[in-house]
Amino acid sequence: MGDTNGHASAGSKITTAVILAAGRGTRLRGTLADLPKGFLPLDGVPIVERSIRKLLEHGVTRILIGTGHLSEAYEQLAGTYPQLECVRNDAYASTGSMHTLSNLQESLADDFLLLESDLVYERRGLATLLSDEHRDVILASGRTNSGDEVYLQVDAALNLVNVSKDASRLGGIHGELVGITKLSVGTYRHLCAATAGRPGLDYEQGLAGIADRHPVFVRKVEDLAWGEIDDEAHLQRVLGAVYPEIVKREADEH
Repeated sequence: MGDTNGHASAGSKITTAVILAAGRGTRLRGTLADLPKGFLPLDGVPIVERSIRKLLEHGVTRILIGTGHLSEAYEQLAGTYPQLECVRNDAYASTGSMHTLSNLQESLADDFLLLESDLVYERRGLATLLSDEHRDVILASGRTNSGDEVYLQVDAALNLVNVSKDASRLGGIHGELVGITKLSVGTYRHLCAATAGRPGLDYEQGLAGIADRHPVFVRKVEDLAWGEIDDEAHLQRVLGAVYPEIVKREADEH
């Protein structure tokens, strides 16, 4: 589904997406009650369902959800969206997002979009990755000052070098990890092989670990409106600033 230099071939199209949704959402327990954090509502619609709708609008026809904590909520959602397939990580309580991603190996045979379940973002993020010539590309933004940021270091060609929440561990900061990535199936296979036996790893750490052998381009959209919701402060930021800005921008598109 592409050439050998990491660029997409003419006419290639991404129709598969993966949503990582196995986490326990412990920092939002008081808000979530008995639902996964992807089911936090915005104007009555769960944030993960908003993401699903945007993926479908951009031509995705198959969405794999790596579930774990309260997986039955996603199974029920799949009854509404026939494009969804749920694959449970039974070891979700003791493993990281990389284990949930590698748990999908038998189900993935094509290049795909990779997203986190707790994201609120403008559709421009998807369009940017889907139109990018690179087969392996991470979406980055400028500074958000949101708290709990994950920073990205790149080389002169804007390929990923390292990733960390601790800026002092990086040799410069290019941008912040948004949580939306486009991956070729070949790089995905290498990623799974390289991280086998490291169950606690997160997928972005895994990508940084193979970046010297499998370049991953970092596409930065400086002013992207987005937010990840891990705790109450993140939720209030999204409700007060991020989501209203997304609504405004996307209304202006029409």
